Amino acid sequence: MSKEEDNKAIVARWFTEFWGETCNLSVVADLAAPDMLLKYSLHEPRRGHDDIRAFMIGFRTAFPDLNFWGTADLIAEGDYVVGQWEGGGTHTGPAFADFLVGSLPAATGRKMRFTGTTILRIENGKIAEEIGLDDGVTALTQLGLIKAA
Repeated sequence: MSKEEDNKAIVARWFTEFWGETCNLSVVADLAAPDMLLKYSLHEPRRGHDDIRAFMIGFRTAFPDLNFWGTADLIAEGDYVVGQWEGGGTHTGPAFADFLVGSLPAATGRKMRFTGTTILRIENGKIAEEIGLDDGVTALTQLGLIKAA
């Protein structure tokens, strides 16, 4: 396989096992560089295995049905892989204060479903960066954290 095909396979596994319906946190050690950067507009940037695992544990505890999936073929060029996705979940867990614009009290029952595009940089077979642009306005409006105009 080419470097691009190898990188797409890494990202496909990451999307399925980290962001998919059931989260396998051991994938962080398997696929993420020790100082990986995870950055999306809804949350503070996360760096490193422990920080990334803690983020996902908190996110999935608050949103137990959290699930994201690809909506288009992955595109790869050199060290970079780009993916489009959709997903969300229902806030049925404890209070959640990880959003940059506010927090949710426990078990609001509010649902979020939104889309995004993510660029991942692969370095020596590990994900060094995952930087995404998500439709955070939609998610935050659905959760009641911001009001529609």
